[in-house]
Amino acid sequence: MVFRSLTTRVIIILVGLLSVGIGTFTYLNFKREKRQLIAAARENTLLLLNTIERSIYRSMSIGDTQDVQRMLEMVGKSHSKLLGVRIFHPQGVVLKSSLPSEMGGTVPDGDYQLFANNLREGIFASGSHGEVFGMIKPIYNEEQCHICHGRKRRVIGVLNVNYSLADTNRRINEATRLFLFSTGAIILFSAAAVSLVMVRFVRQPLNRIVESMARVEQGDLKVRMVNGGRDEIGRLITSFDSMVDKLDKAKQELEQYHFQQMERADRLASVGEMAAGIAHEIKNPLAGISAAMTIIRQDFQEEDPRREIIGEVIEQVNRLDKTVNDLLFFGKPTHPEPAPTDLNDVLRKTLLFALQHKGGKNIEKRLELQEPLPLVFVDPKQVQQVVLNLILNAIQAMQETGGTLTVASRIAEREGGLWVRVEVADTGPGIPEPIISKIFTPFFTTKAQGTGLGLAICQKLITQHGGTLHVSSVLNQGTVFSIDLPMTELEADGAV
Repeated sequence: MVFRSLTTRVIIILVGLLSVGIGTFTYLNFKREKRQLIAAARENTLLLLNTIERSIYRSMSIGDTQDVQRMLEMVGKSHSKLLGVRIFHPQGVVLKSSLPSEMGGTVPDGDYQLFANNLREGIFASGSHGEVFGMIKPIYNEEQCHICHGRKRRVIGVLNVNYSLADTNRRINEATRLFLFSTGAIILFSAAAVSLVMVRFVRQPLNRIVESMARVEQGDLKVRMVNGGRDEIGRLITSFDSMVDKLDKAKQELEQYHFQQMERADRLASVGEMAAGIAHEIKNPLAGISAAMTIIRQDFQEEDPRREIIGEVIEQVNRLDKTVNDLLFFGKPTHPEPAPTDLNDVLRKTLLFALQHKGGKNIEKRLELQEPLPLVFVDPKQVQQVVLNLILNAIQAMQETGGTLTVASRIAEREGGLWVRVEVADTGPGIPEPIISKIFTPFFTTKAQGTGLGLAICQKLITQHGGTLHVSSVLNQGTVFSIDLPMTELEADGAV
């Protein structure tokens, strides 16, 4: 759980980076300090070696070999860090030494290996003395040595100085401990400072944001946070408060809109129930009036002007009856009785029936049907009712100006599937933009006579069949109503 915290991970990463950085810096300083101490030991040893070499040449030039021995013993006692100063034969036998006890013996292996490997210096372990810095310098048979060693140029001895590194290692160890302590202190201090900053300025504000978001998630939109900074966290808090403000306003608007819609729905339900009741009460008297007027009209001669008046009364009674039927259907629509249907047959019969309308005499009718057309599983009577309503609306739109009525069918591909599309198009004045979005709303109408239920009923019928009803219109060019109905599975498989 600890490592799931962003703050903890950031602190661990920063402390790790600090540890690596400071550790690397400490190691490099340690190596530098050690090189400097070794360099100082080298300089001191080399200076001593050159001094001894000059003294040896001076003593040997006068043939005083005992003076060489005394000088080596004196040098060995005068420098506490010197472990030994010796001259050994190239064969490894100690000739002169600051320690008389090793004269005639074998030179230590570490010193001889320097000479054998043609090295001038090296660091090696020497028993109880620990690490030793050894330097050698060959003594050649120079002119002042010819008295005793002849004239042949050769190495007549090897001057060897061993310098103890105990004090140097002690100083290196002290520096190492100091570096480690300071590194640990810096890392701990940095970790504490980073942790304090992360907890104070990152973790605590983030926890407040998380708690506030949890309250918002539970539905409390009154939550607000006090912004105390201008950094990224402060801007995040400001954005959070702004988001909650907008959510609160949207919630209030939604609740108000929902309340209005519920009131409207309640009123519509009441109106619907009342309309259905009134429709039932009106329907039976209308049927009686229509039958009586039909009988009365039969009693008058064709040329009798009263016959025409009675015909107008019958027509108005039929219009009222249609209005009552629309109200009853919208309040309680009948269930469809679907069957495999050829829409081309439905369109031919519907258009033939619509041609009898008296307002369609100056309108050109076109039938553009795709043959063969796949079957659809629909109620043919209800689809015919929809198409007839659309055709009559188109005829009424072009009744004064005339125009062209086109009824078409074809296969359309939409949303990855195949549909049978029926289009009823006219070349009338079109539908204005503010009105086109309301034409499917119940009881909305722009006609002097009408209930505003025709298109609403059409849309409901098509939706019951799993289809869609769309409209597109351009002013002064015309309107197109498109009905998309799903093909039967058998026909769809065949089409694919």
